[in-house]
Amino acid sequence: MKARVMHSVLASALVAALTLAGADRADARDLAAGEKLAAERCAACHGKDGNTPIDPSYPRLAGQHEDYLVASMRAYRSDRRKNAIMGAQAKLLTNEDIRNVAAWYARLPGTMSHAR
Repeated sequence: MKARVMHSVLASALVAALTLAGADRADARDLAAGEKLAAERCAACHGKDGNTPIDPSYPRLAGQHEDYLVASMRAYRSDRRKNAIMGAQAKLLTNEDIRNVAAWYARLPGTMSHAR
């Protein structure tokens, strides 16, 4: 009986581990694709480094939180957040594109600082 319980526990642990491993792979970001997309579509306004926008009113993207960038781009794409330029750009992106470019910018060194 103890062997059967132990087998059941081990089987459950294996299923959980495989599920988590699969989730990690499905949730993986393609940083090379994000870098390419940033260079092709974002750099003209936000700067090649994500820190030098062409207009001071444009945000610096480098170093921003990945989840914030994803949420912002999805909001532009769905018109919950309004900006003619960003709305048009975001509508061209898939969810995967958004995740990849957000991951790329989040990993770049930002120049933002917190004043005290």
